[in-house]
Amino acid sequence: MRAMRVTANLKVADIGTAKDFYTGFLGLGTEEFDLGWVARYTAPETGAHVQLVTRDAAAPEDSVISVHADDVDAAYEQARALGYEIVHPLTTEPWGVRRFLVRAPDGNVVNVVQHREAPPAQ
Repeated sequence: MRAMRVTANLKVADIGTAKDFYTGFLGLGTEEFDLGWVARYTAPETGAHVQLVTRDAAAPEDSVISVHADDVDAAYEQARALGYEIVHPLTTEPWGVRRFLVRAPDGNVVNVVQHREAPPAQ
């Protein structure tokens, strides 16, 4: 698997309440998305970013990081072949990503994700 980007997933009770600290004080002022249960904020000058998560909307456990893979299907097959515990199966989610969750040997749950390709311009 080739990791393209790694994003910290910070557990928060309420995204709206936590948002001001991360966007104002830390300067992560660009909201890339907010699905109500997960939101990503980025510093426009540096690309530094974080995701705030209240509770994963589809998986049985929350992940501590999201690893953006170049080929999530191949990563899934590799994780299975290596015998790692799959916490959430390879799924195309309604919010536009293909992902699975896997438990690292240390117990941490990792969200391995790939964003869908945008449709070609017409």
